[in-house]
Amino acid sequence: MPSRLSPEDQQKVDQYLSSPVHQVQRAPFKPWLMMAGLLAVVVALGLLSRLLAYLA
Repeated sequence: MPSRLSPEDQQKVDQYLSSPVHQVQRAPFKPWLMMAGLLAVVVALGLLSRLLAYLA
């Protein structure tokens, strides 16, 4: 898709985005860590619901 900006404006945008402020190093995605967190949340909510059912 062609840019709607003028070449000068596109150059300014490219320069802005390539500045060091916008070059953040991210840690690699770890799907097993996300699955472990999801499992922990589901177990915790299940235990909470059992506790509330016991108290009610």
